[in-house]
Amino acid sequence: MNLNEFANEVHENAVAHGWWDEEKSFGEIIALCHSELSEALEEYRNHKPVYYISGSKPEGMATELADCIIRILDYCGHIGIDIESILRKKHEYNKTRPYKHGGKVI
Repeated sequence: MNLNEFANEVHENAVAHGWWDEEKSFGEIIALCHSELSEALEEYRNHKPVYYISGSKPEGMATELADCIIRILDYCGHIGIDIESILRKKHEYNKTRPYKHGGKVI
């Protein structure tokens, strides 16, 4: 399965579980991604293991990072973004950039 196929599978699951019963704005999608990243930060700040199981639920920073990627892939599947191609193109471009993109601090 390639990344685009996975994005479509993720989106189909989100639809089947009611997450697209109402259309979401792009801003809402970004806020939801930000929320997952904030949860990853909290796991890190609380010195939790990178990945652990609580009952049957995966937890930890790695899981929250995965949740953010899943939200991104869901949206890509929703609007038909060829994320695999774009990731490859962006990675190839990044390889041509100067060290720290020419002096960026962060």
